[in-house]
This record gives sequence, C-alpha cells and structure tokens, in this order.
Amino acid sequence: MSGTDSPAARLQALFEGHRLTPTQRRIAHSMVRRAGDVPFLSSVELAELAGVSQPSVTRFAVALGFDGYPALRRHLREVAPAEPAAEPASHNEYQQAVEAEIENLRHLAEALADPGPVRQAGRILAASRPLPVLGLRAAASQAYGFAYFAGKVHPDVRLLDEGGTMIQDRVDGAVRAGASALLCFALPRHPREVVDTLAYAKDAGLTVVTVADSAFAPVAKYSDLLLPAAVGTGLAFDTACAPMLLGRVLLEAICDDLPDAQARLEEFDSRAAARGLFVD
Repeated sequence: MSGTDSPAARLQALFEGHRLTPTQRRIAHSMVRRAGDVPFLSSVELAELAGVSQPSVTRFAVALGFDGYPALRRHLREVAPAEPAAEPASHNEYQQAVEAEIENLRHLAEALADPGPVRQAGRILAASRPLPVLGLRAAASQAYGFAYFAGKVHPDVRLLDEGGTMIQDRVDGAVRAGASALLCFALPRHPREVVDTLAYAKDAGLTVVTVADSAFAPVAKYSDLLLPAAVGTGLAFDTACAPMLLGRVLLEAICDDLPDAQARLEEFDSRAAARGLFVD
C-alpha cells in the first residue's frame, strides 16, 4: 500500500480544509496515529485515546460535516477499511514505548512512499543562502543535530536554538544576508515563541519548511510546507525518533540539490584526518 493510499493518508485527506480547534486537532492527530484501529473505536474509546471528553468527539464529527460520531465511523469503515490490530504481546512500559516508536517509524515510511514533499523541501532549503534552522525547547536538539550535519554540505547554516528578544533580529539578519527560506523543527509542547517567530519569518518573506509532530500542529498555519513525523508519548517525556529520522532524510534531499555536497564532505574528511580529529 502506498503512502498516499494508506489509512493514515486517507484520514489526513478527510481533515484537510476544515478549521479545527486545538482540541479537535488533538483528536485528528490521535486518529491518524491509530488509523488502522479508529474505524473500530467507540466515541468513548476515541475520547480516551485523545485525552478529551466524549462530547468533544461528537462535536469533532459534526465539524467534519457528519450527523454525529456513528456516521463518521461508518464513513471511516468505507474509506479507510482495515482489520483491527491484533492484541499485542505482553510488554512492560519500556518495551511498549519502543514498540510505539517503531509504529511511528512505520507510518513515516508509508508517508515517504511519496517522496515529492521531501524533495520539494530539499530544493527550497538548498537554495537558501544562508539557511536559518529554528528549534526551541524540546525541538532544540533536533535543530542542533540537523544544523551540525547540514553545515558540512551547505555553505551557510545559521542555528536558531535560543529564544528571547533577539531571535527576530537573527531572522532579520538572515534575510539581509540573502536567506529565502527557514527550516523549523516544532515538537510538543509547542512554544508560543516558535509560532510567533514563524509568523515573523513569513512576514519577512521567508518560505517556511517545518518538521512537526502532526499536520495539525499549531505551527501548520505559518508553514508553507509541513512534513509530519509523530512523537512517542508513552514515557514521562516524549520521544522523537521519527522527527530525527525525517530530518536526516530531508538533509539527504538537500544534498541531492547541492552539486558540491560530495566535494565538501571529502574536503572535511581530509582535513579531519590531517588534524587527527577522530580516533576511529
């Protein structure tokens, strides 16, 4: 099954074009993550899955144009048929967290069956000189890791991983230096400062590419191209294997659009060897 024909993709298509409240986006996000199971869930079970009230699920169905949740569920069984998942083997909470991340990676693989959005993002970001990379709080490590590797192939990468009053100054500086795009990593909980910075970047004329945990994240409104990759929520703190991997895939797409990327990597390896930079 292709990524564009998967149950998750069909659910995404169902939600597109609707103005959803934050609670409704949370329900939509939970449904996409459990696309294979959703047609078999009651409204109470879906409410528990999303962490919302049962009436919120009913209002969500009405917002999508259905008479109520039963009508939505009937529609889902028609457009996204799937067998309910088999009962999982007994796992402890740590194993369950790993299994959930494996499932997130599986969904990412399905989405990447259509490489078009990532290739488009790669072209946009490769052409931006400089390339500002934004990530605050939980997403700061994702932005740092991406910027570290991107700096080996892109001539000018500018990491924006600290908030405060100067972040808009740094966006202005990138624009004055010739930047045409900004890459953002946005993970929950989403800082208001990230949303404000993306709005500012768009007003400044930058094309915004965002890697986020969901197509319904608060940053979607200010993103010209959003690439979703779910986070794991089974532990005390979220896990972000899929967003990290999507960032590396995006970096590969950038390399494909930088004709001197291989030469830059070889030059770095030569200098690193001459300096004895690594022990292996």
